[in-house]
Amino acid sequence: MDRKGFIKKGVVGSLGLGLVPTLSFGVNQTEPEPYKTELVKEFVLAGHFNLDKVRNMLNDYPNLIYSRYDWGNGDFEEAIEGAGHKGNKEVANYLIQKGARVNLFVLTMLGRTSLVKPTLEAYPNLIFAKGAHGLTLLHHAEVGGDDSKELYDYLLEKGMTEKSIKLK
Repeated sequence: MDRKGFIKKGVVGSLGLGLVPTLSFGVNQTEPEPYKTELVKEFVLAGHFNLDKVRNMLNDYPNLIYSRYDWGNGDFEEAIEGAGHKGNKEVANYLIQKGARVNLFVLTMLGRTSLVKPTLEAYPNLIFAKGAHGLTLLHHAEVGGDDSKELYDYLLEKGMTEKSIKLK
């Protein structure tokens, strides 16, 4: 083989080898279908008040735990947030046990003072944050009852008076 032939074969071979990973990874690999909007909505609604339904749906669709429903105008909500603003500690704790993404609103409802207060001290403007449906930390502290009484008083002391702030 002469030099010219060697170079041609080397270039063509290198290009071919470069395509092998692309071609092989594209074969028989399909992206999973997104969950249907109605399924996500049903799960988020169940998270507000129905532990049995939450359990059953998670058995069938484990990744629903990470799904959020859009109520419109950027008002997204996960099942754990529904449990949080309804004061449903049983559902919230179950979802946390299963790996749900916890947020400050749910922790406030659960009365987790040792987690919430240091966060609010580090980021004072979060006291005025809006959760799902524009519900505030004060609302979540109120629905948390006795467990959240210390946080409720703390939020009032820090100047939070609104339980709901309109989402624009």
